[in-house]
Amino acid sequence: MRPILCLFILAAAPALAQPVIPPPSQSAQGDVAVTIYNNDIALVQDRREVDIPAGRSRQEFPDVSAQIRAETVTLTGAGVGIVEQNFDYDLLSPQALMQEAVGETITLVRTNPATGQEQRERARVLAVNGGVVLQVGDRIEVLRDDGLPVRVIFDRVPENLRARPTLSVTVQSEQGGRRPVTLTYLTPGLGWQADYVALFDEAAGRMDVQGWITLTNNSGTPYVNADVLLVAGAVGGQGGQRVVRRPPPPPGSLRDPGTETAARERLGDFYLYPLPERTTVAHRQIKQVSFLDVRAAPAARAYEFRNAWLGTMDEARSASSVLRFSSSREQGLGDALPAGTVRVYQRDARGNPQFVGEAGIGHTPMGSELGLVTGLAFDVKVQPIVERRERVTAQRWRTSMRYRLTNAGPAPVTVILTQDGLWGDTRIAQESQPSERISADSATWRVTVPANGEAIVTATFDSRY
Repeated sequence: MRPILCLFILAAAPALAQPVIPPPSQSAQGDVAVTIYNNDIALVQDRREVDIPAGRSRQEFPDVSAQIRAETVTLTGAGVGIVEQNFDYDLLSPQALMQEAVGETITLVRTNPATGQEQRERARVLAVNGGVVLQVGDRIEVLRDDGLPVRVIFDRVPENLRARPTLSVTVQSEQGGRRPVTLTYLTPGLGWQADYVALFDEAAGRMDVQGWITLTNNSGTPYVNADVLLVAGAVGGQGGQRVVRRPPPPPGSLRDPGTETAARERLGDFYLYPLPERTTVAHRQIKQVSFLDVRAAPAARAYEFRNAWLGTMDEARSASSVLRFSSSREQGLGDALPAGTVRVYQRDARGNPQFVGEAGIGHTPMGSELGLVTGLAFDVKVQPIVERRERVTAQRWRTSMRYRLTNAGPAPVTVILTQDGLWGDTRIAQESQPSERISADSATWRVTVPANGEAIVTATFDSRY
């Protein structure tokens, strides 16, 4: 059975008045300011010039967000008060127009493909469920995909269908006249994050960093020539609308939080990142604006390996390749870093930059020490081995560990070897080189592994269970 499809061309009877629909190139918005937060929420402030008569009147504001949170709307203006507001979110489309015509009479126009002659008939729309069911005179017809040219003429456009998302507000005004009013509301669908491009020169121990603000607009409405302000930080909120929460960045990027205040405007506990000039943020658009450009910041390659518990690994595993740097004013990037992704590049022997890994960071204060795990080392491997585990007393065990570190690279490396899982009353009874107890549950060794060679670390742990 062939699928029943709705085939028609939107038309309107010229004898009846139709609502004025501005062309797509024109926006009904006024002076727009948009404040965008990191958690898929934005504050829109739209200042428009409106002619408001004295007394009670209905004012329409097209080109608001298609996801507007109506309960957050405020309208301010001299001598103007809100009586009632309605958000019309049914947008004008062929399907919506046909659905609104159920029970109404329309005009069918059929064209004879052989002669090009048109035939018009009045028809009553009975249903629109997987297809359009019509009553034409004393017969029932279904509009379907039969290859014959058919179009439908509607007598009018229903009042509740809008060419664009529209907020209708009933206001009470003390006096008539044209005046500025400001429409303010919250909306999801607008968001931003930071993206960083780092060009790392390992031989020089330096890197260049370009920071980009990446804006996304999925609110259903463009914001034309808007003054855009970005707020970095986790702004709390709740409500009936969905809130999209991005997954947190991988743990371990922030090694030591900074204590320096960035030279940026603040709002409460948040940093502000205004765009340098007005811009249009189109619907379904991704826009990038530069906010950070640093040359030759100190950076270094490091290798790290963590053993989760006092156990043997069946084979050697790669150490993590880590890019270490600072966001401090004197020895680093010199700025507070909004949450985002850092993508790292290095030049090959031909001088071409090549991608070598990426990692996420959270909101990072200035002066912080960071370590980005950009991948796993090809040449640097570690294998933890339990050489012996024995019961010393009824409640105490002794575990002898051996860690074999290998380096197939042409230069010596230093591996930060960490043993986790030292729960309870666990102490290191013996070790081949001094360790640092970084927490009650972890100990760390800095192990130098020669080029094309290996290093061995041994340790004995006494644990009480």
